[in-house]
Amino acid sequence: MNNTTTPTTRIAFASFIGTAIEFYDFYIYSLSVAMVIGPVFFPDSDPAAQALNAFLTFGIAFLARPFGALLFGHFGDRIGRKTTLVASLLVMGVSTMLIGVLPSYDLIGWAAPALLCLLRFGQGIGLGGEWGGAALLAAEYAPAGKRGWFGMFPQLGPPVGFLFATGSFLLLSQLLDDAQFRAWGWRIPFLASAVLVIVGLYVRLKLAETPVFAKALATQQPTKLPLAELLSHHAAPLVLGTLLMVVCYALFYISTVFSLSYGVTTLGIPRPQFLGMLCIAVIFMAAATPLSAMAGDRYGRRPVLLVAGSAALLSGFLLAPMLGSGSPVLITAFLSIELFLMGATFAPMGALLPELFPTAVRYTGAGTAYNLGGILGASLAPYLAQQLALRGGLSWVGGYISAAAAISLLAALMLRETRDKELV
Repeated sequence: MNNTTTPTTRIAFASFIGTAIEFYDFYIYSLSVAMVIGPVFFPDSDPAAQALNAFLTFGIAFLARPFGALLFGHFGDRIGRKTTLVASLLVMGVSTMLIGVLPSYDLIGWAAPALLCLLRFGQGIGLGGEWGGAALLAAEYAPAGKRGWFGMFPQLGPPVGFLFATGSFLLLSQLLDDAQFRAWGWRIPFLASAVLVIVGLYVRLKLAETPVFAKALATQQPTKLPLAELLSHHAAPLVLGTLLMVVCYALFYISTVFSLSYGVTTLGIPRPQFLGMLCIAVIFMAAATPLSAMAGDRYGRRPVLLVAGSAALLSGFLLAPMLGSGSPVLITAFLSIELFLMGATFAPMGALLPELFPTAVRYTGAGTAYNLGGILGASLAPYLAQQLALRGGLSWVGGYISAAAAISLLAALMLRETRDKELV
């Protein structure tokens, strides 16, 4: 960064780059679940059981994420945002890199999936602490009237991280055949994470503490037990924030992990082609993010969530005819619609969740709501979608999306507008 860069620009970049790296780490595993995790880490006696077991390991990280939010939130609310964010990035980076060197089931038997589950839990712990701190960095530094815009930068991390993750696997699919990819090629994106983490740590270590937290620390003692304070005095916004996140997660993981698995295995679309379709679709998610953030600053968070959530509810009816068509054009259009709506429902959260909680419990509250939403909306989404598709067909999977959207819509209807709330 040069000397002319404003502090807020540095903060926006730091909040963006950290979430981009951590979500890259998270998504390379998500994509690997749909391609290689089952055959590499589970017995090959039953391909269907392999796929279901792989999807269950996917869900472990979502169960871990609230624990990460509570752990890092506790220290983030007591000692500050900066140190905590550095630690969360390290936990995620080390867990991801170790997955890249983990021996397969053929080499060490059941120790392989056991260690995989442990490292996947570590990924969840790291990501659980990441988002809340990154959102607080942006929101607590934001100029007046632009909190939604600055809160958008952590929200840009997921689509950019996903684009890098998808692009890395797409590149490998062009350079390696299936046997090489399954034998060792899939490990390369995990090992490459180490380089990205070093970049993220360099940026994070140059940060200063947020002015909102520094002011709070100067005027009052930190809360001894942020979780106890959160549950006793701020349970209602915690529940609302959790439910608001459900539709974001359901849209994303049905559109990516489930759709990739279904498109390749059931529809017979070549993996490189489907990854290319996802790369196109995630651009729509990235485009929706600033548009939704600006609308949130202008019209309020609640109206944006009501409009986007209603559209998401209706979009569930498109899944069976568009994804089931087998047409690459229609499937790409469907994926683009869903990820655009994901960006539209997701972008306001960078400002809204921090606005729901006071400074003393903001890290714990925002991070916990965000990650509890992940348990409800995403932890079992690919697994349940797989079961619904097998037992009831794709229309049932579309119903899953509509139900998730209805839950978040009800929460948005109960929400009080937070746009003009003071964070100090």
